[in-house]
Amino acid sequence: MNPSDSRRDFLKKSAFVGTGLTLAAGTSISAFAEASRSKNKLPAWKGFNLLDFFSHDPNAGRPTKPEYVQWIADWGFDFARIPISYPSYLDIDRSRPIRPDEVLNFDESRLEKVDDLVERCIDHGLHVSLNLHRAPGFCINAGFVEPYNLWKDQEAQDAFCAHWEMWANRYKGISKKKLSFDLVNEPYQREDPNDQHSPGGPVDILDYRRVAEAALDTIRSVKKSRLVIADGNGGGGTALPEFADLDLAQSCRGYHPFPISHYKAGWVYKDPSSVPPVDWPLNQGERMLDIDEIRRYYAPWKALVDQGVGVHCGECGCYNETPHDVFLSWFGDVLTVLKENGIGFGIWEFSGAFGVLNSGRKDVEYEDWYGEKLDRKFLELLRAQM
Repeated sequence: MNPSDSRRDFLKKSAFVGTGLTLAAGTSISAFAEASRSKNKLPAWKGFNLLDFFSHDPNAGRPTKPEYVQWIADWGFDFARIPISYPSYLDIDRSRPIRPDEVLNFDESRLEKVDDLVERCIDHGLHVSLNLHRAPGFCINAGFVEPYNLWKDQEAQDAFCAHWEMWANRYKGISKKKLSFDLVNEPYQREDPNDQHSPGGPVDILDYRRVAEAALDTIRSVKKSRLVIADGNGGGGTALPEFADLDLAQSCRGYHPFPISHYKAGWVYKDPSSVPPVDWPLNQGERMLDIDEIRRYYAPWKALVDQGVGVHCGECGCYNETPHDVFLSWFGDVLTVLKENGIGFGIWEFSGAFGVLNSGRKDVEYEDWYGEKLDRKFLELLRAQM
């Protein structure tokens, strides 16, 4: 079949098949059944973030090879989060900062590439979580200029809602069992949005609620049953009991403690070479961080689950500079605590510095997997949670 014909068929199903039953059944349906038997209203989906559209430059993405999706499904995973930088699907001049009059210049040919990945994942039984990693007026990453502030400017909020209205209409025929919308990645406020190392903290909760509620209403005006997720505040780690009255699920993070998960990460530390060695449990002077510390960290998220709020861990994992044995020991405890609370996970990436493939770790004996470098110990640690 011609690829463009396939895309048209996919969008036609999305537009007119309200139940989404023409799409592959896959493992997500059984995951929803499992969720109905646990306290967590969300299924404990397990899988990976796919970074095809993570960059604002569509030519600088990290394409997901067709066999990657096949392997994810074959290994028993049922989840793919797709974090998107919104300029990646616009028709704009990327040699300069984006202007307010350009933020809705949707490029159909680029949107079709998102369709292709969504369709591939759904066809392999993966639940897809579509996320705006960079939204009009905000991104937790620095290094570029947004034309306004999502948390303060009505024009930015209107553009944000317009993007979600576009996605809601584009995929309105796909069941919530197959597709969810993750509104905006890791809300955070920096003193200097253009400096990655600038100090910051949580977004004002009233500002965040106003933005989230407006987007939720926009999406639900197109498809009332769409599953919508809000990331935790303060970079994703802070639970939102203030949102418990909204029909929103929430997404936590699996990066605690940060000195383990982001050991020597260049975008975190100005001088990575000065970072002291780490071990697990982690000695913090007067405190020893261990699995009980992880349980304390997730206690606010457990409280949300107990209140009837669906919770999923949209991002987790460990940068490749953390010693492998330390990483596996720590992350095994993270996975144990998530499982205790019926919370699924999405590893930050499938192939790359956080991934099970091609992570570039210097202390791993990789298995050759069809020409890719497989971290078998990491993969088996994840599969043990199935």
